[in-house]
Amino acid sequence: MQTFGYGRAANVHQALAEGMAADTAFLAGGTELLNWLRLGITAPARVIDISRLKELEGIERLPNGGLRIGALMRLSDVAQNADVARGYLVLAQAILKSASAQLRNLATIGGNPLQKTRCAYFRAADVLPCNKRQPGSGCTALHGLNDRHAIFGWSEGCVATQPSDPAVALSALDAVYVTEHRDGGRRIEAEDLHRLPGKTPHLETTLREGELIVGIEIPEAAPHSAYLKIRERESYEYATVSAAVALDLEGDRIARARIALGSVAARPWRLREAERALAGAAVHDSTVIREALAVSFAEARALTHNAYKIPLAKAAAARAIRLAAEARP
Repeated sequence: MQTFGYGRAANVHQALAEGMAADTAFLAGGTELLNWLRLGITAPARVIDISRLKELEGIERLPNGGLRIGALMRLSDVAQNADVARGYLVLAQAILKSASAQLRNLATIGGNPLQKTRCAYFRAADVLPCNKRQPGSGCTALHGLNDRHAIFGWSEGCVATQPSDPAVALSALDAVYVTEHRDGGRRIEAEDLHRLPGKTPHLETTLREGELIVGIEIPEAAPHSAYLKIRERESYEYATVSAAVALDLEGDRIARARIALGSVAARPWRLREAERALAGAAVHDSTVIREALAVSFAEARALTHNAYKIPLAKAAAARAIRLAAEARP
């Protein structure tokens, strides 16, 4: 681990001012940043500790019926919040499946979606060509062991997937990340937070230098929702494929569907075509659901070793739709 300067922000204004300095990182829960510091994968010149900013905590109801969640709320506290558990089951489930209880007690809802999009080659002890660690060096996974990698939106520059479970649920909920920046804050739709790799895979999010997520806003409650995570073992494992679904129902028919897949791309992947095709469909019509999902998979591209993820992701989405329909407010 290389040495670095450390500072603790007293308020958001100070954090934004100090965060504009070159080669500076924000420290919240630390479950991600400290690991990369330890491994020498990242080495900022300065770390600004924002973990004690009370103004970035709390969960409050919005006038439109939605929720605003402070960025520094611990994952465990978000999942256990009565409004979240009752109205946004998909988010509570995604959080509970995201990590061990110890990590959930430290990690924050604003920091978890900012996990690095990476694969085993990125984390390798022996440094291998990886455009995320060394831009321009190549992507070892492209023609290597890529059974866990992307089936949507990948490029020859990178085929890794974004690992955050809560980010997938937030995408399906049409959440918005609220930010602050010295030059003015923004509202970033959850689907737009992460970049696809293209020719610049080392640029992972749309955040500007020194921009800080201060809260997350979720629209009206989605009680008919569910999160399904498929993984090789039940605990301490990233998803092979995951699916987050939120449904608006009229009787036994789908008035509106929102579907996001995880671990299939460099960002949570919305199935927009399937969502449109499902409008008016009966929730128990497996044939119509299967045909609607197939439309969104026309652009899926398998790598050498991960063709199995395409039918697996279809099945996960179909199962999550059934689980969401069965959920009770």
